[in-house]
Amino acid sequence: MSGQQTSRRLAVRASQYICRPCRDTISRNTYSTAATALQPDDQPLQHIYPVASATPRTSYVVNTGVVLSRPPQITRDLHPFESAYFLYQRRLNERLALPFTRYFYIKKNTPADIEWKRKLRQRLTPARDIGRYKGYGDEAWNDEALIGASESQVQWQVERLLDDAEKTGKEGEGEGQGEKKDGEEKEEGGEGEKKAVAPTTIGGKIIEHEAFERPMSRVTEADLKGDLKSLNRQLQRTLYLVVKDKSGQWMFPQDKMTKESLHVAAERIIVQSGGINMNTWVVGKVPIGHHQVDIPEESLKASPNPNELGYKTFFMKARIMAGQADLKENKLGLEDFKWLTREEIEKAVTFDYWRSVRNMLGDR
Repeated sequence: MSGQQTSRRLAVRASQYICRPCRDTISRNTYSTAATALQPDDQPLQHIYPVASATPRTSYVVNTGVVLSRPPQITRDLHPFESAYFLYQRRLNERLALPFTRYFYIKKNTPADIEWKRKLRQRLTPARDIGRYKGYGDEAWNDEALIGASESQVQWQVERLLDDAEKTGKEGEGEGQGEKKDGEEKEEGGEGEKKAVAPTTIGGKIIEHEAFERPMSRVTEADLKGDLKSLNRQLQRTLYLVVKDKSGQWMFPQDKMTKESLHVAAERIIVQSGGINMNTWVVGKVPIGHHQVDIPEESLKASPNPNELGYKTFFMKARIMAGQADLKENKLGLEDFKWLTREEIEKAVTFDYWRSVRNMLGDR
């Protein structure tokens, strides 16, 4: 008691120098009360079991989603600036390489030398796909490719390469330069040397080239038909598998997690949604993004499980190497599927869903 009275007396005297909360603290926290609190308890220690909370805890349902993609199959089309720069570099290299000393690379009177002469009589220039170049004469300076010229179009260059490969050099022999006789002197590539005219036949047999396959079109039949279920479309872009659930919403394949890891759950979802006819590979063991859905309070009250506030979906990245999706025996209640590009997914899914998954998708 004496200690309490002393502290109170000091607090009253110093009231004009300290604030009221501090003064009340000094009056309550006394040495006697602290000593009483530190007295040992003679009662034995007892283990107190945790008591479960009477109010059930609220939580989110955890789902696993799979971003299954097919990578680009061919290189993308060149940008107009890239195409123009490529043509400029090719033409510049052609000009700097002339005159071309072919005997440094090709031995005289060999099949390669004969082929070179035959081709050059037809091409009138070593290059096949960038137009003719005449480095001698009054118009040698006038060699710039004009805007909109056919030489600057990639398809035109490809066709020139194909035409050159199909021809043997015999067609139109002597065009543009006049026919030459054996032993006639010819200035070729700036070199004033005597060159024999390459024969068109060897041993009485006409030289024929082996047949070759023309490259396939970059636009497939699936592109022309607009088949969104085909993997043989949009070969320059990455395609992603999206499915339609019972509610009619488009999304990536997903399902509720059980006692399993995200990686194992992703492999299970791929099989249960798309069937076993797909050769896939789940990349990594960590998610690349997530999507959260909160159930409105009005719907939560009428829900059979009001403690579930919504669900969170964690997405795993996967690749398809072969096969095709088949929903006939899927166990997730899916109704339809599509292989879509990034821009097509934006139009198919909801805005909130797109805002969550857009950074997981590649620009190409």
